[in-house]
Amino acid sequence: MTGTFNNNGKTAIWWLGQMGLMVYIGGKTLCFDYYASPSNHRRVDPPVSAEELTGIDAFIGTHDHLDHIDHDSWKIWAKTNPKAKFIFPRKHIDTVLADGVDEKNAIGLNAGESYKIGDATIHAIAASHEFLDRDPKTGLYPYLQYIIEGDGIRIHHAGDTLRYEGMLPAITAFGRINVQLLPINGRDAKRYLRNCIGNMTYQEAADLAGETGPDLVIPGHWDMFEDNSADPNEFADYIKAKYQDRILCRIPRIMEKIEL
Repeated sequence: MTGTFNNNGKTAIWWLGQMGLMVYIGGKTLCFDYYASPSNHRRVDPPVSAEELTGIDAFIGTHDHLDHIDHDSWKIWAKTNPKAKFIFPRKHIDTVLADGVDEKNAIGLNAGESYKIGDATIHAIAASHEFLDRDPKTGLYPYLQYIIEGDGIRIHHAGDTLRYEGMLPAITAFGRINVQLLPINGRDAKRYLRNCIGNMTYQEAADLAGETGPDLVIPGHWDMFEDNSADPNEFADYIKAKYQDRILCRIPRIMEKIEL
């Protein structure tokens, strides 16, 4: 299945649903937050089965929730992609190793750290999934977002997060962002009480994009679960109304290739 995501040397992305993103950059194929396991709770099926996905250079997870680090799939990929790196918040090293990932391929990061693979570099920034939840003893964050740099392109994958003080300068410190993937599903008391912790609302995400100033912003985290969703058209309308001449917004289609 690798050929689908090799863009003949040109940087490109493919949205895989939810916050899943395939990135071809710096000569490497990087798979972010792909939820590949079938489930009756999903509104959309996985576009590529875990078993089909081979030849990937790195699997990257933003945090240890099923739709971001899919352990059943990571167990498969540890066998079918034995040379791949697995990149994740270092706080979750034990669960990743339990998936059968070789220790030399398990790359745990914390906020402020980076990892270079080929000609691409992945930088980690803390994410606030309702809370920052930094471990006071280790200083480790359980939730991360990433800046991916390569080929003169910068991509911001926000993972699951709210806006917090210091987040915007942490993102923009790397320079101009070309593409930004943001969660828009929001949060509320009902979801919180059933342990469904939240993200930015579509308005908050749009304003973060407005302040970041990417060339292209893509809404995520709206299609997968009936009871934890949002309308991406409202996000797009808000971007158009408030930042119409500055930011291009694109509502993605699963497996649609976007060349950068």
